[in-house]
Amino acid sequence: MIQFLAPTQAGCRRSFPRHLLHRITTHALTAAVVILLQLHYSKSVNAHPRHRPNIIVMMADDMGFSDIGCYGGEVKTPTLDRLAAGGLRFTQFYNTGRCCPTRASLMTGLYSHQAGIGHMVRPHIRGEGPLPGYLGHLNDECVTIAEVLRRSGYRTMLAGKWHVTPFDYDSLVASHRATWPLQRGFHEFYGTIAGAGSFFWPEGLMRQNTFIDPDTENYYYTDAISDNAARFVRSRENERRPFFLYVAYTAPHWPLHALPEDIEKYDGVYDKGWDRVREERMARMVEMGILKPSWKMSPRNPFVKSWEEAPHKHWEAYRMAVYAAQIDRMDQGIGKIVTALEETDQLENTLILFLADNGGCHEPITGRQGGAGFHTFGKTLPEGAFRGGNFPDTYPGPADTFASYGMAWANASNTPFRLFKHFVHEGGIASPLVVHWPHEIQQGGALRHQPGHLIDIMATCVDVAGARYPQKVHDQEILPLEGKSLVPAFADQPIEREAIYWEHEGNRAVRRGKWKLVARYKRPWELYDMEADRAELDNLIESEPELAQSMIDDWHAWAWRSRALPSPYLHWLKEPDQRGYQP
Repeated sequence: MIQFLAPTQAGCRRSFPRHLLHRITTHALTAAVVILLQLHYSKSVNAHPRHRPNIIVMMADDMGFSDIGCYGGEVKTPTLDRLAAGGLRFTQFYNTGRCCPTRASLMTGLYSHQAGIGHMVRPHIRGEGPLPGYLGHLNDECVTIAEVLRRSGYRTMLAGKWHVTPFDYDSLVASHRATWPLQRGFHEFYGTIAGAGSFFWPEGLMRQNTFIDPDTENYYYTDAISDNAARFVRSRENERRPFFLYVAYTAPHWPLHALPEDIEKYDGVYDKGWDRVREERMARMVEMGILKPSWKMSPRNPFVKSWEEAPHKHWEAYRMAVYAAQIDRMDQGIGKIVTALEETDQLENTLILFLADNGGCHEPITGRQGGAGFHTFGKTLPEGAFRGGNFPDTYPGPADTFASYGMAWANASNTPFRLFKHFVHEGGIASPLVVHWPHEIQQGGALRHQPGHLIDIMATCVDVAGARYPQKVHDQEILPLEGKSLVPAFADQPIEREAIYWEHEGNRAVRRGKWKLVARYKRPWELYDMEADRAELDNLIESEPELAQSMIDDWHAWAWRSRALPSPYLHWLKEPDQRGYQP
């Protein structure tokens, strides 16, 4: 029998009265039931640290919703398909629509503006200083997953792209060393601070806090990320404690750099053109259950010609083949990481999450200088050998090219949705999410339709690791966690939340239940029923004015609370007591 005791003023102990004991016991039993339910999918939280799950978060860069095989794509991704077949696929998971904000939200569990990166990694100045939501680097009011899990006994490692700190591409000097990976919780780091660059000679390559050069004759960055991640998995440190590994690929972000043997796999695959690719992907996604049969596909983007009208068809098909080859190579690398887990007997109790940082990228590279400022070619190419830009006389793939795959193929990558990276319509923010954890998820191949967001990744890691999200670090108050754990959704239970919000470059949205309110920069709000119209084709703003205004009010309140306002883009939105909702 448990005897409940309480201190007296004199420091002695006495038994509680029976009526209080009954009340406390009832509350205690209720709390115990809640705790047991919450820990159903994290049974080993209080066990020896080595029995807590390893956690691997893998992220593709500028990859569309429908590119990989298990989401309807024709790109060969057998490893990701295998993980999906043994795990879960989320059909309504969201990112922020852009690389830097996505990484800030992913790492901190906050909306990106709260973490200081409402736009890119440069400050937006107004008056005497930067806007609080647009510092351009992680602030002191947030903590990273690595910082939280490290305090809980995890080994923390990063292979790949960081891109949440300012970087001077010309001098290779970062101006905010305090926001480099090792200073934000990681034990080990191999990768790049910057956002994009050559896959054959990535600018600003680092190991730990030291800049290094590629160390092999046939260096390819995607392979290096995978090889270092696999090495981290095999390291002896992980035998004594669980690990958190963040694998941040730059594939398939431009430039279109790929290896000849991978490009060859897709020779002729895209000769059918982007219209046919979209139709075939849509059909497979419906068959898989990712999309409802009643949903329509968005029309081809108005700036994109039909395939029949497109000039330079062979060159266009080749560009998409190189893009596919980049994803193919990434999947091969993920296979190396999975093999390392299997050979070290760690796969069973490793939670793997794979996602993308934004939708397919329509950005053109129009100048012969291509991505000037994002690459260093002097060490690998003779002077004058560089062939930059999207020009039909330049077939991408080799190190001396610098091109992107363009709007038409990005439109196909984002099948069946509208728009692209930068925007917060579904084409910009819809992400695949593959979840694999054999120890706890046995319902292999199942779909989960609960809406989720990047802010949920931190909450999920804290949940399954049995860690504690801090209220304060040293003397600094930490902003409360915004995300919700995805663990209930693993068992197909709802994720309890009021809404999810977005703002990027003046594009803005809120998702509340089945309703999504969304607007492009300097354009009016639109309202969609996401259960009936995921492609955002039937605008219901006129027929649901009260609902729309309520969601506008919610977005405005969130924007001020989360530091999305004041904004360098939304000048017409006034202080809360002078609200202006339209341009």
